[in-house]
Amino acid sequence: MNIAKQSTIDALRMVDKISQRTKELKLFPLLGAEVPEYGKEEIRELLAVPYRIIYRVRSDRIDVIAVIHSARQLPEDIETAE
Repeated sequence: MNIAKQSTIDALRMVDKISQRTKELKLFPLLGAEVPEYGKEEIRELLAVPYRIIYRVRSDRIDVIAVIHSARQLPEDIETAE
């Protein structure tokens, strides 16, 4: 079941949790671990359980590529997820 259908308050809390985690990247872009499925140093992830925040570290910015529930499989080619 969709989290928003279960509880609007829980859904808003999760959005806030994900937002707060991504704000940490401004100061610490390498905070997250390398994503094992991709094996690319610049593709990293932060956890906001039960979600994975997948992002790319660039020289001048951080790109959030996807926010995916940890129970779901990541796309084979992250380049197509941009």
